[in-house]
Amino acid sequence: MSNESERTIRVTLVRSPIGYTKDQRRTAEALGLHKMNASRVHKETPQIRGMVRKISHLLRIEEVDE
Repeated sequence: MSNESERTIRVTLVRSPIGYTKDQRRTAEALGLHKMNASRVHKETPQIRGMVRKISHLLRIEEVDE
């Protein structure tokens, strides 16, 4: 069983944050997603999970195997 802090996820911006609240646009930028179809790999921490949950309607989330 892997430790949760070792898990990583890849988040990809698949919908534009234009037309959504400024808070949601800033959350996408905080995740490092500045352009459409941009992807970033993050360690799955409570902070990252919260940001992903907030804008999950704009993202595609994949678990990354190391």
